[in-house]
Amino acid sequence: MSGHKSLDARGLVCPLPVLRARKALMAMAPGAVLTLLATDKAARRDVPAFCQSAGHTLVSTDEADGVLTFMIRRA
Repeated sequence: MSGHKSLDARGLVCPLPVLRARKALMAMAPGAVLTLLATDKAARRDVPAFCQSAGHTLVSTDEADGVLTFMIRRA
């Protein structure tokens, strides 16, 4: 998929998933989508707060087997 990137932040704890997502998003073109995988429970509130403050769109959030999956569209 063009303009799509995945970032595996499983096993990392706050604030690393958000910091790594920010770095990945800054390297992407506006409108591109990042799939972020995280296991840190704090990511449930940190990722939406980061998206809101940075202007990115949180397209979806899902959780399965303890892994949170966030789809973030770059502003």
